[in-house]
Amino acid sequence: MKAAVVGGSLGGLTAALLLRDLGIGVDVYERSPVILAQRGAGIGFLPESQRYLVERAGIGLDTISVATSRLRYMSRDGALVHDSPHQYRFSSWTTVYRELLAHVPLEIYHLDHEMTDWKEDSDGVTVRFANGTTRRADLLVCADGVASIARARLLPEVKPEYAGYVCWRGMVPEAALDEETQEVFCDAITYYIYANSQVLIYPIPGPDGSVKRGERLLNLVWYRNYLEGGDLDDLMTDNAGKQREISLPPGAASERHIADMRATAVARLPAPMAKVVLAVEQLFLQVIYDIDIARMAFGRTCLIGDAAFVARPHAAAGTAKAAADAWALADALTNEQDAVAALRKWEPGQLAVGRQLLERTRRMGRRSQFDCNWTPGDPQLLFGLHGPGI
Repeated sequence: MKAAVVGGSLGGLTAALLLRDLGIGVDVYERSPVILAQRGAGIGFLPESQRYLVERAGIGLDTISVATSRLRYMSRDGALVHDSPHQYRFSSWTTVYRELLAHVPLEIYHLDHEMTDWKEDSDGVTVRFANGTTRRADLLVCADGVASIARARLLPEVKPEYAGYVCWRGMVPEAALDEETQEVFCDAITYYIYANSQVLIYPIPGPDGSVKRGERLLNLVWYRNYLEGGDLDDLMTDNAGKQREISLPPGAASERHIADMRATAVARLPAPMAKVVLAVEQLFLQVIYDIDIARMAFGRTCLIGDAAFVARPHAAAGTAKAAADAWALADALTNEQDAVAALRKWEPGQLAVGRQLLERTRRMGRRSQFDCNWTPGDPQLLFGLHGPGI
């Protein structure tokens, strides 16, 4: 069997590695002309996200992630209103991407291959790319992210549903902060909740992957509401005047909105958190959307990760869901050599995983941004793919 994986980010790489391990001939097609750079900053490193690197690559968790032992909530004056023992692991998109890519033979990782079309027949799939090349495969795995070309063609009726808020993000080297501020955030995920907004900070590996205290980064996540239409359109007009739909990468947000974020941090956030916001060199953001789908398998073609369901980040499970889709696909192909039959068996379980995650993160988002009843220490608010803490 031969498989074509479209999308060379974390979900696509995991799928490719697992299929290769089954003896399937795999090629990965990434639309970027260069190796992917920093995307998404910190990630909650859930068991599903860790699994390939730990079980198959033999990499120690402590070398690629930061363990925290406390779950904390601050008050406006910086005092702790909740402080309980709870273990999480955090990594960064860059660190995980680098480690996965290191295990993918370079000759099967094809840059500058943006899929434009594909056609199935009784014997396989012919995939066409914008650079004029075509490839033939028995199985097409589409891991092409939130703005999936494959989803748009297969499910044209599915449109992103704006959740009413965005996620501002940023990273700060620990060493750029004073020792007192470093100590506040070094071993915890720390939240601050105020009306219709939520801020959280946690440590992640440094730009070079270092997990040593003082060489790491602090990852900032700040959810803020913006009205659909004028307010959101204004926010998503970058500093060159271009309208963006999904995200503003580092350096793209307008100086006016950056200044507003910094002023709001000083006026509204606890002092230690405000220091982190002020120290971020380049704030960036993603618009929070829900994407709900009814199908993931289409003959010899399937959607995985954010090319399928897109759930809000509150459960820290986006990369975990993509990895779980890939592991389940490998399991299906272990027991069934026919691609169509394997996808038919694989689909129901992954639809169930995606739907429950989407609904749970919707509830979490409502509590945080609209109902204002996010309660410090509530176990229903823990990270997890399959449920709170699971």
